[in-house]
Amino acid sequence: MTDAPLILGLESSCDDTAAALLHGREILASTVMGQNALHRDFGGVVPEIAARAHAERLDVCVQEVLNQADVSLADLDAIAVTSGPGLIGGVLSGVMMAKGLSLALGKPLVGVNHLAGHALTPRLTDDLPYPYLILLVSGGHCQFLIVRGPQDFTRLGGTIDDAPGEAFDKTARLLGLPQPGGPSVQSEAATGDERRFRFPRPLLDRPGCDMSFSGLKTALMRQRDALIAEQGGLTPQDRSDLCAGFQAAVRDVLTEKTRRAVALYLDENPQTPAIAIAGGVAANTAIRGALTALCAQTGLRFVAPPLALCTDNAAMIAYAGSELFAAGVRHDMSLSARPRWPLDQKAAPLVGSGKKGAKA
Repeated sequence: MTDAPLILGLESSCDDTAAALLHGREILASTVMGQNALHRDFGGVVPEIAARAHAERLDVCVQEVLNQADVSLADLDAIAVTSGPGLIGGVLSGVMMAKGLSLALGKPLVGVNHLAGHALTPRLTDDLPYPYLILLVSGGHCQFLIVRGPQDFTRLGGTIDDAPGEAFDKTARLLGLPQPGGPSVQSEAATGDERRFRFPRPLLDRPGCDMSFSGLKTALMRQRDALIAEQGGLTPQDRSDLCAGFQAAVRDVLTEKTRRAVALYLDENPQTPAIAIAGGVAANTAIRGALTALCAQTGLRFVAPPLALCTDNAAMIAYAGSELFAAGVRHDMSLSARPRWPLDQKAAPLVGSGKKGAKA
């Protein structure tokens, strides 16, 4: 092995329990244990069930990646763990696991912002140089960020209500489709006519890069109700057309807002201008295709990590941890689990604040 550190990454911020071993930019081993079967009957993630599952599975995931890579805990140089934002029970499970390993092994501990893991994934996969523009679009977050370093982020805009992933999940529930909603809606949309129902494109009539998706979901619900009232139910084609129209609206909003974010980013005159996309919704092929076309028009390099690294995983946490580790970041046993943790600490909250801090 080279002198690059061997980092164990742990991720448990929502409903995926994950561990990974990273050596430099080489992913030696990675495992993700999903919880879809545990939450299926509830129509969404139940935080208490998720937290208990994480507590039961984290050690299993760690042992699995150690076996895959044929290394021991003693070989580790550091332990990186998601310490926020996320469902507090799940985050706490991961943090406590990481603290126990750190204390028992005498290995450095690095707490990682889950969003930074997504935002730095293009550096893991494509060695993308700073600064770059990223659209971080997931189940709980949607924002444009200029990434200048592992702890240096400037937010250009974001969603003021539902994130696209939330909107996809709610749309799936409204139409009786299985969770998670993103893949279900995309699959239905593949055979639908996106022009049959003209859904709104929220906030395109206003300047800036902020977005809104809550009203779009409401518009779909009203169209669904109108169809049911008119014909007594939904046909399979109705469902496909509704999904196609909804997906097209999200795609159009993200594309236009990305165009505006690119203009702001290019004002900095980066030497190697690039835009990346990360987060679970980045797996949507329609959205990827639209952004690929936009980059071709503007001459920017477009980076879209492999789909397995767009959804929650521990390799991205290990990589973000490795950059922080190289910068001298270390945490002790006072590391806390944080339900909220904005990347841009100077930006005003997009969706309010409270006792737990700014949401985004």
